[in-house]
Amino acid sequence: MKKDFLTFQDVDAGEIEALLAEAERLKALQHSGTPHPLLQGCSLAMIFEKASTRTRVSFEAGMHDLGGSALFLNAADLQLGRGEPVRDTARVLSRYVSAVMIRAYRHETIREFAEYASIPVINGLSDLAHPCQVLADLLTLKERFSSLKGLKVAWIGDGNNVCNSLILAAGHMGFDLRVACPPGYRPPQGVVDEAVARGAGVTFFETPEEAATGADALYTDVWVSMGSEAEREGRLRAFRGYTITSELVALARPGAVVMHCLPAHRGEEITDEVIEGPQSIVWDQAENRLHAQKALLVRLLKK
Repeated sequence: MKKDFLTFQDVDAGEIEALLAEAERLKALQHSGTPHPLLQGCSLAMIFEKASTRTRVSFEAGMHDLGGSALFLNAADLQLGRGEPVRDTARVLSRYVSAVMIRAYRHETIREFAEYASIPVINGLSDLAHPCQVLADLLTLKERFSSLKGLKVAWIGDGNNVCNSLILAAGHMGFDLRVACPPGYRPPQGVVDEAVARGAGVTFFETPEEAATGADALYTDVWVSMGSEAEREGRLRAFRGYTITSELVALARPGAVVMHCLPAHRGEEITDEVIEGPQSIVWDQAENRLHAQKALLVRLLKK
C-alpha cells in the first residue's frame, strides 16, 4: 500500500523518529562528501501553484543527491491550468514518475490528487499544512537540544499552515506549544482538538510576552502569506505588537533559539537584529529542508 505525506496525521511518533534519524545520517553523508545514490532510477514530479525558493531547490537538489531526477512543473503550464480534473492528472502522472510533490493553494487539491494517484504524494505546502517545513524544524530543534520532549516552543503571529503542522507534531513528539495570535487569527479548533486528543500540550496566550516567557524557542512566520495580499493592511494592523524583537527574546530562557521558515519580512514579524543575531537558527532550518526531505523521499520510494 502506498504512503503519502500530506499532514502529520500520516505518520506516528516512531515514524517521525526514524525520519529524523535518517535525516541526520544523510546530512552526515552530505557534509562528508560521501555519495548516497539511494534512489537511482526514481523520478519526482514537482507541481507548483505557488512560487517557491526552498521547496523547489531542496527537493530538486535532494533528488539529485539521491541519484534520481526531479521535474519542475508549473501548474499554469500543465493541462491543470486549462481545467483538466485533478484526478485525471494524478492518474496520468502515476504512469510516468515515482512520486509527486505538490505546492498548492488549497489543501483539497492535494488531498484529491493523493486519492487518485497510485504513487506517493507529498504536500509541499497548502493552506492547511506545511509538514515538510515542520519536519525540518523538528530536525533543527533536535540538533540543538538533543531531545524534543519537554521543549517549550512559542509560536508568535498568524495561526497558519506552519502553526497547524507544529500543533499536530507536538501531539506526536511531546513538546509544548505556546501560541500567541491576534483575535481572529488562531489556528482551526479542529486541528487543536485532534492534537490535544493525541496528547499535545497546546496553550494559547493573550500576548506574545506571555507566550515567550520561559520558552526554549520563539518561532514566527510572515503575517501576509501568498494568497492573502488583499488583506495586507488589515493584517498589519491586527499583528502590531507581535514582532519578535530583542526585548521579546530576552523573556525566553537563556540559550533559547529563534526560528523563521522564510521568506522573512524584516521589520514586520521579526527584526533584522534578531534574525541576524546569535540566537537565530533560521539558516539551519533552511538547510535542514534538504536533509529532512531526502529522508522522506527515501522512506517513500526506497524498495
